[in-house]
Amino acid sequence: MTAGGGAQGESGRARFRLAEARDLDAISAIYGAIHDAEEAGRMTIGWQRAVYPTRGTAEAAIRAGDMYVAEWDGRIVAAARINREQVPEYANAAWSVDAPEDRVLVLHTLVVAPDFAGRGAGSAFVGFYEEAARALGCPHLRMDTNERNAAARALYRKLGYREADIVDCCFNGIPGVRLVCLEKNL
Repeated sequence: MTAGGGAQGESGRARFRLAEARDLDAISAIYGAIHDAEEAGRMTIGWQRAVYPTRGTAEAAIRAGDMYVAEWDGRIVAAARINREQVPEYANAAWSVDAPEDRVLVLHTLVVAPDFAGRGAGSAFVGFYEEAARALGCPHLRMDTNERNAAARALYRKLGYREADIVDCCFNGIPGVRLVCLEKNL
């Protein structure tokens, strides 16, 4: 843990660190590659270009000091926001534990560069997130994904996350989302 409460670490060949302004282009490029792959039919995430996520999404998270990146051999291959902010839609989910807010850590918008998929970066990032939760004394982990994102749902299930609920909503400016709320209690 760093003095500011952020976590740093390594898992396998991945190095995790707090994102800096200089990382904005790399994170934005991952978002763009995911939008390209979805528009070409190679991925189904449920996001929309110019709506979510955007360069502004990453910029705001970097400014807030809670965006993290994973580097593999010096290249940023994944990014996510980690904080205690539960999105309003979480209030409508049937969580297994009514946990106090200060005991919950949330993983937002985990992205892995499509050309790096299948190499363990997503699993390693979730492991980093879990280590951060332990270090911060947050035994209740929460995250979400679009119901259409079968790959993320399978990964999270494999890593021990339970689908607590599916909430119909307009999420991050995208209407008609069925938001899968996932949890794991350490």
